[in-house]
Amino acid sequence: MQNIKNIIFDYGNVIFDIDFRIAQASFKKLGITDIENFFAHKGHNQIFDDFETGAISPAEFREGIRKAAEKPDLTDAQIDEAWNSLLIGTHQQNHNLLMAVKEKYRTFLLSNNNEIHYEWIINYLKTTFELNNYDDYFEKAYFSQHMKLRKPNTNIFEQVLKENNLNPAETLFIDDSPQHIEGAKKVGLNTLLMTEKPAQLESFLKANGVL
Repeated sequence: MQNIKNIIFDYGNVIFDIDFRIAQASFKKLGITDIENFFAHKGHNQIFDDFETGAISPAEFREGIRKAAEKPDLTDAQIDEAWNSLLIGTHQQNHNLLMAVKEKYRTFLLSNNNEIHYEWIINYLKTTFELNNYDDYFEKAYFSQHMKLRKPNTNIFEQVLKENNLNPAETLFIDDSPQHIEGAKKVGLNTLLMTEKPAQLESFLKANGVL
């Protein structure tokens, strides 16, 4: 891509496979009804936004799930298993790809995340790939629960741009969520909607002129 010097990657369903439908089914098994309004890709209960911005603790999140399911006896383990069920995994080829992209661009990770998922992912990276984190693959990795901000709100993009002295006209944001793409456009970022599975990330980047 002409004039692009920096790339900000989303994580879920860009680099790492996730499946909201599995979590929906898991929440249903816990007893939560009206699942499309409670938790879906394009919209969800306020509890998820609060958890992703660190406004509530894991204990408060779990208590919110118990209330939604109307089952006060649900254990932490049952709730965590249901919540983590959407996390599928990633591919060594994508880690190799990220290193190659980093040689050509300044690269960053910007993920809406939460403490329970983050701990699961860090453990997964250690046990599967012997990685402690993503520090080697990006100039900096940003997670919403640490920033107290989340996509698609413009302030999260503005913070990444400001902290790293990035010109939005020279920066590409890649995400699988249309609403996040719209938020990025509001601050002047170039955008690319991920339309393939993470396993096809390399071919997707090549097809769109990034590599």
